[in-house]
Amino acid sequence: MGGFTDWVETITDSKNKLDYRRRIKDSETVSMWQSLAFGANYKAAYCMAVCPAGEDVIGPYLASKKKFADDVMRPLQAKHEPVYVVPGSDAEAHVQKRYPHKTVRHVHGLLRPRSITSLLFGMPLSFQRHAAGKLDVTYHFVFTGNEQAEATVTIRERKLTVENGLLGKSNLKVIADSETWLGFLAGERNLLRALITRRVRLQGNPKWLLALKRCFPS
Repeated sequence: MGGFTDWVETITDSKNKLDYRRRIKDSETVSMWQSLAFGANYKAAYCMAVCPAGEDVIGPYLASKKKFADDVMRPLQAKHEPVYVVPGSDAEAHVQKRYPHKTVRHVHGLLRPRSITSLLFGMPLSFQRHAAGKLDVTYHFVFTGNEQAEATVTIRERKLTVENGLLGKSNLKVIADSETWLGFLAGERNLLRALITRRVRLQGNPKWLLALKRCFPS
């Protein structure tokens, strides 16, 4: 879904059709058109192809798991094609290591949250555990303004948890106007200006904010 948003913004940023062709190959444009024509989330076809769920497809898998893997899964793994990943993400490292014959193409990331509720819900889903490394840190978030909320975000042993309220002792406390913070995450507002105008306040070492950003590359 984030890749689709990235594609649309590539179109709007292109000066003309030649500039667009320099950015996106014809085969990629056709692939996007096919997925839109077929139905939402058609790009999940690979996942569906290799998952022997349902009476229509489970027979060959039960008959021979090896033959099923050879006929269905391994041709997809061996295929020379672009793979869309967020720069610095776990997915990028995985593709480069396991599938060096595939071409890494960068996209800007996931859908931008437009509410604090969706932000807190989505953090565990978009968290990059390998990028977190040995990080052991607790954050307190206090959101004010249009959408008020308090949350504790903990990163430990390459896992991220989000809990309601301010729990325990934090390494960094962020007090932010909710609209300003969402705008900052979307790249539409400047964090330095927000800090100067005190629409965002930090209590603790700012290095922990940089550490958090590392876990959510875009």
